[in-house]
Order: sequence, then structure tokens, then C-alpha cells
Amino acid sequence: MTKKIQSAWKKPIIKHGKLTKYNYVVQYPENLKLGRYFDIGKFTYINCRYGVQIGNNVQIGSHCSIYSHSTIDEKKGPVILKNNCKIGTHSTIMPGVVIGENSIVGAYSFVNRNIPKNQIWIGIPAKFKSKIK
Repeated sequence: MTKKIQSAWKKPIIKHGKLTKYNYVVQYPENLKLGRYFDIGKFTYINCRYGVQIGNNVQIGSHCSIYSHSTIDEKKGPVILKNNCKIGTHSTIMPGVVIGENSIVGAYSFVNRNIPKNQIWIGIPAKFKSKIK
């Protein structure tokens, strides 16, 4: 990210259950910890009931779902997206998952376990594809 873009970057105002000006929704924003220079795509849903942490320079594609609480199976736990990770469009991250620094989740993936740093994971459920050098 260029210095000019970084100097103009500002965190959006986030209210419970309301679309941000960038058209994504957060529930329980009081439990959301945000880094700097993140990008969250349109129509993404983030449930922070049990905590979500989004690190610096994280990119989340459009139409993603991030759950710290699943009402389907009652799983709960914080979700951590470490610095510089990327989540592909239409992906789902389940409770208790940590996505490692610099890792990439491919589009349309379902992530229900931790992903180590510097790796690419894809699929339903997401599986290891390759290391990032």
C-alpha cells in the first residue's frame, strides 16, 4: 500500500447489525479488534460475539462469513486473522480459527481449523495446497 493511500485510510464507523459505508455487517462490534489498512469486501458478515481480531493489511473478499459463534452447532470461540492474510471471496471462517500471517484462503473455502503462517489453503473443507516462499 502506498504512503499516499495509507495517509488517506481511515477505519470505518461500525454499528451492531448495520451496513458500514463499505457495505459489510458486523454483529457485536465491541468484540472486534481491528488493525490498520485492512480491507473488507462488500456483503461480508462478521459475528464477533466471542471475539474477532483482524490484523494489519488483512484483505477479506466480498460475500465472506466470519463466525465466532455458530448457531448451527453451538461452537464458539475467537477468530484471529493475522497480519497480511487474505481471505478469498465467498469463504466461511468458523469459530475458534486462527489464520496465520501471510496465509491465503482460496475463494469459496470453508475453514474449520487453524491455518499456519505462509500457507495457501483451499476447498470445502479447506485443505493445505502449498507453502508461500
